[in-house]
Amino acid sequence: VQLQAYGGGLVQAGGSLRLSCAASGRTFSSYGMGWFRQSLGKEREFVATISGSGGSTYYADSVKGRFTISRDNAKNTVYLQMNSLKPEDTAVYYCAATFTSGRTVQPRTRVNEYHYWGQGTLVTVSS
Repeated sequence: VQLQAYGGGLVQAGGSLRLSCAASGRTFSSYGMGWFRQSLGKEREFVATISGSGGSTYYADSVKGRFTISRDNAKNTVYLQMNSLKPEDTAVYYCAATFTSGRTVQPRTRVNEYHYWGQGTLVTVSS
């Protein structure tokens, strides 16, 4: 699976951005998808995840109520809608895929639970 994330940019605090992540391959629905972020000098952290079917989502407390993860399996794409952005949301955002074979599993929030990673897209939120 190859992943390519895009949609980052510069936005003022309180604004919105939508990130997209396009995946290659024909078994996209067999993978849970996640978004992570990494800011300067910090470890990569979990943001959100969605099951292969799209029926289950899970968020980090820091983004709950502001970010929404979704997917379109027909387009092999996962999205992250980010609203009410804060300066502390500034980071490089990565999409990632974890193989679940379409099974329902507990939300995967750790970096080492994901098998494939995109290249990252920078989100900068100005105050």
